Amino acid sequence: MLDNYAIADQFSLLGKLMDIHGENSFKAKSYSSAAFTIEKLPVQLRDTPPEKIAGLKGIGDSTAKKIRELLETGKLAALEEIIAKTPTGILEMMQIKGLGPKKILTIWKEMGIESIGELLYACNENRLLLYKGFGEKTQEAVKQSIQYYTAHKGQFLYADIEAYALQLEKIFREQFPTHRTSLAGDIRRQSIIITQLELLSTASIPDLIAFLEKLQFISISTEDNLIKAQSPEGAKLVLRPCLPEEFTERLFTSSCSSAFLEAFRQQEMAAAAAPAALPAADQPQEAFITSAEEALFKAGGFHYLPPNQRELPETLTLLHQAPPAKTISTTDIKAIIHSHSNWSDGLESIEAMALACIQKGFEYLVLSDHSKSAGYANGLQADRIKAQHQAIDELNARLAPFHIFKSIESDILGDGSLDYEEEILQSFDLIIASVHSNLKMTEEKAMQRLLKAIEHPATRILGHMTGRLLLSRPGYPVDHRIIIDACVANGVAIELNAHPRRLDIDWSWIPYAMEKGCLLSINPDAHSTEGFEDIRYGVLAAQKGGLTATHNLSSFGLDAFRNWLKENKHKNGYR
Repeated sequence: MLDNYAIADQFSLLGKLMDIHGENSFKAKSYSSAAFTIEKLPVQLRDTPPEKIAGLKGIGDSTAKKIRELLETGKLAALEEIIAKTPTGILEMMQIKGLGPKKILTIWKEMGIESIGELLYACNENRLLLYKGFGEKTQEAVKQSIQYYTAHKGQFLYADIEAYALQLEKIFREQFPTHRTSLAGDIRRQSIIITQLELLSTASIPDLIAFLEKLQFISISTEDNLIKAQSPEGAKLVLRPCLPEEFTERLFTSSCSSAFLEAFRQQEMAAAAAPAALPAADQPQEAFITSAEEALFKAGGFHYLPPNQRELPETLTLLHQAPPAKTISTTDIKAIIHSHSNWSDGLESIEAMALACIQKGFEYLVLSDHSKSAGYANGLQADRIKAQHQAIDELNARLAPFHIFKSIESDILGDGSLDYEEEILQSFDLIIASVHSNLKMTEEKAMQRLLKAIEHPATRILGHMTGRLLLSRPGYPVDHRIIIDACVANGVAIELNAHPRRLDIDWSWIPYAMEKGCLLSINPDAHSTEGFEDIRYGVLAAQKGGLTATHNLSSFGLDAFRNWLKENKHKNGYR
């Protein structure tokens, strides 16, 4: 039976949820007061005769009735009812330190945010600063609280756990210098979502356990020759001890997708592969691992493929014939396409963004602030567009040969139209069209909206195609093949949004896009100069799909980009 603390929690939750839903504030306050009173009672309510509960100090008839309901049924009907109409993400948001009911109400009803992941993304885009009660310090505190909370849920974006994983590998190698140690599994493949860290080591099980204890890992256990533990930061770790002669094979098999590994084994058997020749054992760790895996691929009759590209089985057919095509790298990115300044929801001025581009060696910047319907992001009305274009002209005169292109991230409206009149749309150098509202769509509705936007002659880039936020929102359903085909037919590039919480379009569709001649564009969707660094995560995802620089719009130099714009404007009847 419930004790006083559990009963108080129920009343407290009911009061908070009523505040979040904007219901009767007097009742909400009374439930919160009842929670406080119940927690301080000198006697347990479960041991009090039902008829005497209303006589306790601070407990009125209405509160007593609900207490009896809880004690008799274990439930509170009013609470069950309000929970049923509350999104699960809002309930989870109540666990975030620093977010009271009033702030959550603003986040939900005014910002349209219904999950912690969406809220973190909004913090990264500085959207909270546009609302009453959210200053810069509050936004930063919310961001840190979310990061702490999500770190203890056991799933991480690769971008969030990469540095920790590499540091863990480093300290294990330093601790066991005469043994082979390497990251393995999903973290070595640079998968976009990591559920556990894996380390492969030739050190002994007792020595590995003793070192984990020294590092203050908890929940250490052994099972089937595996060591499982949890780091003080909340990450799950699987340590795989092995013999030195098993190391290369075990590392390889853990560093492939299951489909890739199965195809490798089948083709390897068909080729009657000879055993791989191991490299000299005295090589440094990384050199030894690479040369050992190269020998393993060669023994199977294949050219070598890096771990983060061992995903798609069809890749292997080509590896029999020739080395894999050189995939895109960060040095191939020539421009920042898709960025936001402090004219909408970015942190910095256009000039600061441009100067940072120049300092980093980029040839041009495509500035694409939000359009007018994005009120949550301070979207630009027509008069502000004219003023911004004038400011860009002045900067271009000063910063030449570097160039800032006038763009806008136009909302794709509910009917698929773009967010401005034709005259205004034509004033931009290019339009990035994206869905930001009414995301809960059927595939039929989503396709209707996207295809209409793609067919609009002003659209040059389709932004974050499914609207997904990794670990937070799955995105609306679309038929990728039809969308890709439509983009090819209309001369529209598809963005690979490099923000590590998006990485949308998913890398698995890159081979089909390249086969159809669809141009992709790795774009950081940067809301600050710091956001330029996200390009790396877009590149890592693109490498999984085998994207080459020739198929990537942001790898075009300034002249090539201008020619692409000119060709597509003429193709679509625009001047």
